[in-house]
Amino acid sequence: MCWDPGMTMPPPPYAVVLDTVPLEAVALDPAQVVSGAPEVRELELWRARDGAVATGVWEITPGVVTDVEADEVFVVLDGRATVEIDSGATLELSPGVAGAFRAGSRTTWHVHETLRKLYTVQLG
Repeated sequence: MCWDPGMTMPPPPYAVVLDTVPLEAVALDPAQVVSGAPEVRELELWRARDGAVATGVWEITPGVVTDVEADEVFVVLDGRATVEIDSGATLELSPGVAGAFRAGSRTTWHVHETLRKLYTVQLG
């Protein structure tokens, strides 16, 4: 089944077009915003039966925000950002780039162009 905008997310199996699947607004804690007026949208596509792992699509508009990361693997679908990590590492993100975060890493996201990524994250 191919999911279309306006449909309720069905149980698997299904297929979605990642660059056009509509996302839902997610509240961003104002304390995280360093500059600009970034907005976040997300859609969870799958969650493990035990609730420990989830996969979804996440998007953020331009601006600068801070975050504390979870254990995550991701692939950038669209947009550009520079992510500074408290360890001193810097990630340059653009379409096709895959990356990972360790839980507890403190990051600063400098979003240059609306960034959309597919992610898999360990919850809890």
